[in-house]
Order: sequence, then structure tokens, then C-alpha cells
Amino acid sequence: MLKVSQNRGFRGRESVASINQFGITTFKSATLIVTGISDALVAFTMPNLLFLGSGSAFTVGEDNFHSNMLLTSDRGRKLLIDCGSDIRFSLYAAGLSYLEITDIFISHLHADHAGGLEFIGMTRRFDPRCDRANLYLSKDIASELWDRTLSGGMRSIDQDIATLDTYFTVHRIGKGEGFMWEGIRFELVRMIHVDTGFYVMPSYGLFFEVQGVKVFISGDSQLCLQQNYPFYEQADLIFHDCETAIVRTPVHAHYSKLITLPERFRRKMWLYGYQPGLLPDAQKDGLLGFVRRGQQFELSLITA
Repeated sequence: MLKVSQNRGFRGRESVASINQFGITTFKSATLIVTGISDALVAFTMPNLLFLGSGSAFTVGEDNFHSNMLLTSDRGRKLLIDCGSDIRFSLYAAGLSYLEITDIFISHLHADHAGGLEFIGMTRRFDPRCDRANLYLSKDIASELWDRTLSGGMRSIDQDIATLDTYFTVHRIGKGEGFMWEGIRFELVRMIHVDTGFYVMPSYGLFFEVQGVKVFISGDSQLCLQQNYPFYEQADLIFHDCETAIVRTPVHAHYSKLITLPERFRRKMWLYGYQPGLLPDAQKDGLLGFVRRGQQFELSLITA
């Protein structure tokens, strides 16, 4: 069962619906529910997935922020999936702060995904209430994250020269490996985001499973169906990067391409990373919809 609630300002009314695993069927006043995933007589929950923002890199206004997500476990640990330069604002809007961020995953080095690490790193480093947050990232990103992204503003501190490890407990993930968080194994999925013609910029999605529910988060990506077909096929729920701009770029999956996917993929796919402005009718095109800032997802399996 997938429970989805939407709270645009974290203080407004909730928007909810009841859907089956093939798409939205009826709206209700409580929660968005997916049924029919399992016939087993079990009931459990997965960590709550909150979209702190669902917009593109250059999102302004429109009551939205960068597409950063927050997983909260039953024990209260919080895994930030990407940490863009909007993070201090998006956390504040959610009634949260740097004090509560225990773990961070970084998918790639664009500012809307890594630009907020200076804020998190420094505020926690100089606040005696905080320990270093765990930082999970692919080994091919780790050195460039410090040398090319963060060191200019974070290297020089009072009476010392800092490194990435000064601020975070760094977990450098090797090729073909993943990481464990709260008993869940996260597999890094290599995505094609920016191909310079000389090399492909490292960029990673996530694939993980919670009590039989398989989730695929694409991260920033072109449509890589052929390369990552098994993840699209296996996932019960997909959160996919989606560009909606009139002027298309070659580095994101555009809505016009996503709606050409086979129906079995579209019916389990939510879209995020879109530009401000009028959005297409995703449900009419067979998708689950566009994720809104403040929308929350909680998975559980129960009998109908």
C-alpha cells in the first residue's frame, strides 16, 4: 500500500486519492492508497519520503524548491537525497532544520543537488549539539565534490585547514556497490545526464526495496530506458526526472518522450524536476502525476 499526502505549505489542506497499482482511480479525503501489490497477510511501513521541493535547477517562485527529498525512518533518522542550494529554505518551509539531518546522499555535482552541503556542513560543524552527518556518494564524485565544488568556501577555518572529512563522515561507494541505511540497501544506478562528447558526467539514481516494494529514483537523467531497462521493469514505483520547458535541453528526460513509454512503465511513474509554469495533464497521459512540494509517500503492504 502506498500512502501519499500532499501539503503544499505544510500547513494547508491535504490532497489525497485512492489508486490501484495501475494508476489513479478515485479520490478520497484521507490518503492516496495503492492496493493489490501483495496477497500476503502482512502490514508494515517504509520510511516516509518527503519532497522538500520538486522543481528544476532554476526554479523560482511557484511555491517550489530544488528537487531534494527526505527519507525519515521509524527511528527518526533522516536521509537527505541530494542537498541543493535551496536546502536552508526548503527545510525551513517543512518545519525542519540542519539539526535533524543525520545522513545525506549526493547524486551528482550540480548546485541544485550539492550546493547546500556548505550550509549543512558548516552549521553542524560549529553547533555543539551536532555530530557529523554521514555522507554517501560514489567514489568518482567524492574527490571532485571537495576539490571543484566545496573547498573554496569550506577549506579555511579558524586555526585549521579543513577537508571534506572535517564536516562529514564520508562513505565513498565503489563501482557496483551500494550502501545500507536503516536496514535498507540502496543500489546506485549510473544514469546518463550530461555527455560532453569526451566523457559522461557521473550521475546516479537510486534503487531500493522495502519489504517487497521496489522504488527507483532516477535523479537528473536523460531517458535511459535501454541502459537501465531492468530498473524500470522491476520497480513498483518510479520517481522520474521530467523537463517541461518549451525549449528542450539534451540533458533531461522531456515530458514528450516520457509519455511515449510503454503503459506498464507510465502507470507507476511520478514526475519531478520540472520547470515553473503550466503543466500537462500527466494523469490523462497515463502517468501518476507531477509531484508537488510537500508531497509525502509512505509505502506499506496490506491485504485489501
